[in-house]
Amino acid sequence: MNRLPSLALCVVGVALVCSFAVNRTQAQAGPSSAPQQEQAQKPANPPSEKDTKDAEDEGKDPFAPEPAPTLPPGMTGSDANDPRAKLAPGLYEAGEAAMGIEHVLLLKKPDAFQLGATDPDDPKVQKIVGQLGMGNNKKIPKPVLLMIAQLAFANSDLAFEGNHLFQGNFYGVSIFDIADPAKATLLTSLVCPGGQGDVSVYKNLLFMSVEMPNGRLDCGVEGFPPEPAPPDEDKDKAADKDKDKDQDKDKAEDKDKGGDKDKDKDKDKPRKRRLPAPQKDRFRGVRIFDISDIRNPKQVAAVQTCRGSHTHTLVTDPNDKENVYIYVSGTSFVRQPEELAECSGEKPDKDPNTALFRIDVIKVPVAAPQEAKIVSSPRVFIDPRTGAINGLNNGGTHGKKGAEKPADTDQCHDITVYSAIGLAAGACSGNGILLDIKDPVHPKRLDAVNDPNYSYWHSASFSNDGSKVVFTDEWGGGMGARCRPNDPNKWGADAIFRLKDDKLTFANYYKLPSAQADTENCVAHNGSLIPVPGRDIEVQAWYQGGISVMDFTDPANPFEIAYFDRGPIDSKMLVLGGEWSAYWYNGYIYGSEIARGLDVFQLTPTKFLTQNEIDAAKTVLVADLNVQNQQKIKWPAKLAVAKAYVDQLSRSEALPASRIAALRKAITSAESSHLNKSSMAKLKGMATSLEKSAATAKTPADSERLHALADVLQHPSA
Repeated sequence: MNRLPSLALCVVGVALVCSFAVNRTQAQAGPSSAPQQEQAQKPANPPSEKDTKDAEDEGKDPFAPEPAPTLPPGMTGSDANDPRAKLAPGLYEAGEAAMGIEHVLLLKKPDAFQLGATDPDDPKVQKIVGQLGMGNNKKIPKPVLLMIAQLAFANSDLAFEGNHLFQGNFYGVSIFDIADPAKATLLTSLVCPGGQGDVSVYKNLLFMSVEMPNGRLDCGVEGFPPEPAPPDEDKDKAADKDKDKDQDKDKAEDKDKGGDKDKDKDKDKPRKRRLPAPQKDRFRGVRIFDISDIRNPKQVAAVQTCRGSHTHTLVTDPNDKENVYIYVSGTSFVRQPEELAECSGEKPDKDPNTALFRIDVIKVPVAAPQEAKIVSSPRVFIDPRTGAINGLNNGGTHGKKGAEKPADTDQCHDITVYSAIGLAAGACSGNGILLDIKDPVHPKRLDAVNDPNYSYWHSASFSNDGSKVVFTDEWGGGMGARCRPNDPNKWGADAIFRLKDDKLTFANYYKLPSAQADTENCVAHNGSLIPVPGRDIEVQAWYQGGISVMDFTDPANPFEIAYFDRGPIDSKMLVLGGEWSAYWYNGYIYGSEIARGLDVFQLTPTKFLTQNEIDAAKTVLVADLNVQNQQKIKWPAKLAVAKAYVDQLSRSEALPASRIAALRKAITSAESSHLNKSSMAKLKGMATSLEKSAATAKTPADSERLHALADVLQHPSA
C-alpha cells in the first residue's frame, strides 16, 4: 500500500496516514496513451493537498461504497459475468471461486494481532487510535476510527527461510513452521508495533520496516500521548474573517485589485501538515532482529531514517560476503530535526539536503549487525544534465476531476533488485525506473518511464531472463474499490515492459479480468514468479480481488491461467482485507491475507497449465526467498523438466504430433529403465534433431524451449 486515507492525513499529519492514501472513489476521466520514455522534464509542483483539505471539511466516510465511475472513451472494464463477480460476503464464511488453484489451508490471525472489536466506541478502538496520535479529533467519522484501528493490526508482506515463513503485520511479525505446508503451525508472534512491518530475512537476521508514529525503540505497545485536538476556535475565527472579506469584496476590488488576487492565492495554498510532537523514544526506520533462537527474536539494531521505512529491499553483493545492504523506501512525512538531526522536508530550492527525492542505503555487517548504519542516500531522481534533484515527474495522470498536472517524483515505494544481472527496477510513485546496482552503495539510474494511466507506481518484477519488467499501479492506495465493471482496465493494472540495452519499452497492460464489488478493495499488488520452465508466469495478489496467475511470456499478450477469490468481507461497507502478497515458495503459493490470516495454496492442472509443468516448477528449491531480492532461477536437468517442455511444444504446435508422441514415449521409457544406457542413447539422439528444429522455430519462445529440452536430454538426471 502507499498511503492512508486522505481524511486522516489532514487530521493527523502522521505516518499512519502516509502509509495508505485513498484516492476517493469518484467519476474519473483521463488520458489513455501508452507510457512515455524518459525525456527532458521540468520539475513539477508537489501533489496538492487540496483533496485532503476537502475530505476533512466534508467529514465524510471515505470507506462507504460509492458509484462506479463512467468508463473513459476507448476503455473497457472488468467482466461482471465472471464467477468471481458476485460471491457471497463474509469474513470466514465468504463464497469462494477458483480455477487451477486449490486452497489448502487458512491459518487465522493470532490473537496478538486481532483488534477484537467491531464497535467504534469500544475502548479498544479508542486506545489504539489514541496511541497513533489521533485520539482527540472529533471530526473523524466513527467508521473511519474503526478502520484506522483495524489497520493497526493488518497483515503485510512475507519472507521465507528454510522451513520458516515470516508474516509481517502492522503490529509486529508472526513466524510459522511450514515444513508441512498443509499443516503449517504458528511458532511465535513478536509484538512490535509501527507498521507496515514488511519483512526480509538473511541467515540469522530478520529486518522489519517501520514508519508509523507509534513505533518505539523498545517495541513497546503504549505508543505516545495523543496529539492535541485541532484548534477549532481559531478555525472558526478564520472562517468569520473570510466571510467578512467576501462581503467587502466589491469595495476591495475598487481599491486594490492586485491585493485581492494575492489574497485569493494565499487562500488556495495547501495548509501545512501537522506533525507529531518530537519524541526521543520514537522509532521510524529499519529494525534488525537476531533470529538464531527462532521462537525468541531479539532486536539487535534499529536504524533511524528521516521518512521511516515504508518498505525495504535486501541487497546482496556477489563481491561482498561480509555485508548485506538495505535499500530503504520512505513514503511518509519527514520527521522534525528535533526528533532526528539533519532531517528536512523542504523543497529542493529551499534545502538541497532535503530528505525528499532520495532513497537511503543501510550497510549491515553480517557478523556485527549492531553496527548497521546509513552509508549513502542516492539521489535517484536527479537530472544528470542540470543537477536538479527533482529531475523526474509523473507526466500527469488521471484524477477525480480529470487530467492532473505533472507532479514531482520524490519517493520510491518498492525496489526490486536482481543482483545476478546487476539491475534493479524501482516503482517510484510517479515513475518506473531502472537502476544499475553493480555498486550497491551507489545505484545509478539508467532509464525512467511514466504513464498517464498510472496513478501510483507500486512494485516491480523481472522475468527470469531479465528481458521483461512487470510494474504495478496501486490506484486508490489499496483501500479503494478499483476492479468494478466500470473501472478502466488500464488503471490499477500491471504494465509490462520489454527490457533491452538498459531501456524499457512498453508492451501491454494486464488487469484482473473479473469485476469485484463496490465494497472490495482491489488493485494490483505484490506477486512473484512461478518457476515453470519455458514460460514467464507470475502469481499476484489483488487484495479482495484474490489471487491471479498471469502468463506474460508474450509481453504483448498477457493472459490469466489460474485464480482464487473470496466474496467481500462486508456487503454494505468497505472493510480492508484480501491478499496483500501472493508468493510461490518451494512448491506452494502463500497468501498474506490482511484481515483473515495466512493462506496456503497449490496449483492444479488445467488446459492452461499441465501437471508436468507444475511438477517441473516444483523441482526448483531455494534456501530462502525475499521477493524484492529476486533470485536467478535454474532448473535441474531432470526428466520432469523435459516433460514440461514437451507439453509446451505440443500446445504451441512447434513440433508435429508424431514427434511429440515419440519424445513422450522415449522419456517414459528412460524413467522406467532408470536411465539405462540404451534409453540415454535414444534421448541424446533426439537432442540433436531438436537443436536443428530450434533454428527454424516459429517463435523465439519455442526456439528457446527446443534448445532447453535438447540440453536436458543430453545429460538427464533422475
